[in-house]
Amino acid sequence: MNNLNLVIAENLKRLREERKLSLDHLAKLTGVSKSMLGQIERGEVNPTVSTVLKISNGLKISFTQLMNRLETDIEIIDKYKMQPLIEDNGKIRNYPIFPFDNTRRFEMYTLDIDGGGHLNADAHPQGTQEFITVFSGEITIIVENEKFILPTGNSIRFKADTPHIYENSGSEACTLSMVIYYPS
Repeated sequence: MNNLNLVIAENLKRLREERKLSLDHLAKLTGVSKSMLGQIERGEVNPTVSTVLKISNGLKISFTQLMNRLETDIEIIDKYKMQPLIEDNGKIRNYPIFPFDNTRRFEMYTLDIDGGGHLNADAHPQGTQEFITVFSGEITIIVENEKFILPTGNSIRFKADTPHIYENSGSEACTLSMVIYYPS
């Protein structure tokens, strides 16, 4: 997600306005102070999990409804405005371009992996598949002790329900696209 605080802020304000609730009334429903709710709606604070849970319980919605972006007909994602997930002491930057959505059954990432970057990935749920395309550099992917070396322009699909490894053993940075498909 681009900025979770802003996504929560937009969703909270939208839900409150759709239900024609004042901040006072929402505070009574949720047990969260009016001032805190206002700060959350303005994206000024990082609400705790327990606060988000109180709000979702008060609104009688699922916890994730406050954290999911609303879908539009067209969505442009600027990777460079996103906060990446960092692995291997900053050598791997994982950008969650399109997070998982139950209606689609997949999620998409862009990974930038510096030379020497290494990631051990746990097994995903049974039947999960990964689809990787390398846009620059070279990546080695190890699945069930078998090494696959993918240079620029190559792609791989593999069952990701066993532990697997991503390695950039070269000195050049590697950029790849990853689609993870989850069966129903």
